[in-house]
Amino acid sequence: MSDVIKNKLSGILIRVTGGFYYVDCQGEVLECKARGVFRKQGNAPVVGDRVEVELKKDGYHSLSSVLPRKNHLTRPPLANLDRLFIVVSATKPEPNTLVIDKLTAAASAIDVEPVIVFSKTDISSVDDLIKVYRKAGFTTIVYSDVTKEGVDEVKRLLKGKLSAFIGNSGVGKSTLLNNILPDLGLKTADISDKLGRGRHTTRTVELFKLESGFIADTPGFSTVDLIRYSLSNKEELMYAFPEFEDYIGNCRFTSCSHTVEKDCAVLNAVKNGEISPSRHLSYRQMYDELKDVKSWELKKES
Repeated sequence: MSDVIKNKLSGILIRVTGGFYYVDCQGEVLECKARGVFRKQGNAPVVGDRVEVELKKDGYHSLSSVLPRKNHLTRPPLANLDRLFIVVSATKPEPNTLVIDKLTAAASAIDVEPVIVFSKTDISSVDDLIKVYRKAGFTTIVYSDVTKEGVDEVKRLLKGKLSAFIGNSGVGKSTLLNNILPDLGLKTADISDKLGRGRHTTRTVELFKLESGFIADTPGFSTVDLIRYSLSNKEELMYAFPEFEDYIGNCRFTSCSHTVEKDCAVLNAVKNGEISPSRHLSYRQMYDELKDVKSWELKKES
């Protein structure tokens, strides 16, 4: 991922800590400072960026430029993603289909492939949910930390890709990463019986090397902000639900929102069992959220 350009190297930004930027240049990690121009332009480098580093014999190397991004996720701050692994626990915390659907839609909206990983499946069954998401066209993996089921399948999908693991606290992201890269020894925490969720154990975003690919471990979160995930246009939301694709354009009204209209092909597909009711319910809830987004809010986030 790097080439020598005079006194420069290009590589991938793997960690940002305390004002220092750590860049992997063909396996060698360089500690760098970033030029002030990034802050002035409001375009700070984020983990996953392809960057150029100006080498210096005295003092810190300088992160001189950020190469064009193919995509960018604001929260957590990541760039150039290929796959987003959405880790969902079968229990403690219980699966939240709206959160899952927001994340799959957010990934689809920025051309990132979502992969759903159901953890703790040795404790509780999520067969019905697995059917829903496989029918919707998503790659869905069953994972158990006890039996190690699903670990090899995740490893296969990580090869040659820049991938992120994301999901609520306590769902087992760091535990899964420890199964993939045992030498990392990432910290995990027990689930709070009172809250039904885990304490945050990952504090920063960082890329870890795996053969020809990179994995990002990210801080857990409890809510999803649609605007910050690049989902801000209610007219575009339908395209973030891949199972709608065959029905869009076949409605009675060309401006159909696929929420309440008569002779809506999507609504008919829901009635006929071709689209999951829970998926369509999430779509309607997200559509209603986006209807209330004001233009000034979009400008503030951009």
